[in-house]
Amino acid sequence: MELEIWKKLYDCAKSVQCERKISPLMEVGSVGAAIMTDQGNIYTGICIDTACGMGMCAERNAIANMLTNGESIITKVAAVMPDGSSGTPCGVCREFMMQLGDSGKEIEILLSLEPLKTVKLGVQMPDWWGEKYQ
Repeated sequence: MELEIWKKLYDCAKSVQCERKISPLMEVGSVGAAIMTDQGNIYTGICIDTACGMGMCAERNAIANMLTNGESIITKVAAVMPDGSSGTPCGVCREFMMQLGDSGKEIEILLSLEPLKTVKLGVQMPDWWGEKYQ
């Protein structure tokens, strides 16, 4: 059952991947992400890479989609890299997820589908500075 859920998240993330150049200064879609909320809904996003660093990772794009739809509690995150492997969120995305609330440390992140390997965000963010505010 658990593997099926992760496979679904991986497939959703992969389905939005569509690497393309928007302009000489912007490329999008090389990374796709899918997040699952505590309500069981899945939201997706793609990376937006810009020449001046104003871009957005796929994970934060998916989170923005989730927030736009009125939810704020993530349970699982899957990101698909350009080569098809699973990727873990960057430091900015990890920080962003931790600031969503005290359940942030319990978010599971897909590291590998086969064999299935996950990690909790709290393990990736030990001694998080914002813990005292939650």
